[in-house]
Amino acid sequence: MNKSKVEKVDFHSNVLVKEMSMLVYLPGCYNSSTPLPVLYFLHGRSGNENLMSQIDINGKADKLIKDGKIKPMIIVCPRIENSRGLNSSLICKKVPDHGDNSTIINLGMYEDYFMKEVIPLTDKTFNTIKDRKGRYIGGISAGGYIALHNTFRHQNMFSKVGGHMPALELKLEDEDKPYYKNMELWEKYDPINIARNNNIYSDIDVYLDAGDKDEGRFYEGCSILHKILQDKGINSQNHIFTGNHSAKYIQSNIEKYLKFYGC
Repeated sequence: MNKSKVEKVDFHSNVLVKEMSMLVYLPGCYNSSTPLPVLYFLHGRSGNENLMSQIDINGKADKLIKDGKIKPMIIVCPRIENSRGLNSSLICKKVPDHGDNSTIINLGMYEDYFMKEVIPLTDKTFNTIKDRKGRYIGGISAGGYIALHNTFRHQNMFSKVGGHMPALELKLEDEDKPYYKNMELWEKYDPINIARNNNIYSDIDVYLDAGDKDEGRFYEGCSILHKILQDKGINSQNHIFTGNHSAKYIQSNIEKYLKFYGC
């Protein structure tokens, strides 16, 4: 088997009107004749596409594929910025976080950017399975929130979704108000609200988890969402593992996540 590699793809986003990047893991067996499934794995609010190396996704995937514990797949870590993945503003702009001028919030058409640019560019550039059965999405913290709302809002696009310590809040907090013009926009993207009030495809597999000491208490939102999905007959699993809301927590559980996507 050839050695795996990670490629950086720089591109101009016509939606956001700026340069963006993504890192793409290609397993050692990648070739031009056998299309592979794709996992889109999204960073948290202060992260970027370098999440790939920060938690050694590629190294863990190499080991699991070599040991026959997961099937080969392409893994894409796109830059989402501190956007929550929302279509929050027609014009891309930066605003200060609520009460914290040191943190920048990115407003723009980030849902369109991901769905209409990142995914098509991946499918065009690499030998992917170009349907929902071979397309998975997951993320950490704010990235988990994005993964869940993208899946529930675009159910024809994904067959597996993971929210790993996902930023599922039970009400619109003051610190999040800069993202949302009004409650209607918040409810439009809130995964719990979407799942509660809409039909969800019965063949979507869902994986939720959070640490037992998560400072955001996101295990509460996971539990609520999990019950809603179970009541609708969705194959959802919910886990509370040991740990805080931290990179260390993700690193200690990344192999479990990859086994979910790659089984």
